Amino acid sequence: MTVSNHNKKQKYQPNVSAFLAVCGRNYALILKWLPEDVIVNKPWQVEGEFGSLWVNIIENTKYTQLIEISRPIPNGHFFKSPKATVRIYHDAQLAEVLSSQQIYRLKPVYDYPNIRMHHSDEKFQVNAFLEELLKIGARRVAC
Repeated sequence: MTVSNHNKKQKYQPNVSAFLAVCGRNYALILKWLPEDVIVNKPWQVEGEFGSLWVNIIENTKYTQLIEISRPIPNGHFFKSPKATVRIYHDAQLAEVLSSQQIYRLKPVYDYPNIRMHHSDEKFQVNAFLEELLKIGARRVAC
């Protein structure tokens, strides 16, 4: 007689194709308003139909850029403004979140449960959230 173990939880396996797809979409959304003449540490604002984003280029190299993206929340006394540090890979045409809010280094996979209560797929979730955040910015506005 065989005993089936339906209660045993499957170990999370990241979906690399889905992750690369969301990073590719983020890259395409960022390119819509990323300036050609980059000035490091000179923030600008991106206005959209649903609000605005503040963007600052922290680092600019030949094939990559490191940018900080935040969304100011009016009267946000109870909430922290969403903020992410994003690495843009121009050669691979990807944009990946490196840090977000209080997570300073995102791991590809987290054991669950964990002390900080991150999801098993936290890295994917944060990049998917960035995609939604980037949909705010439709056109670039100089500050």
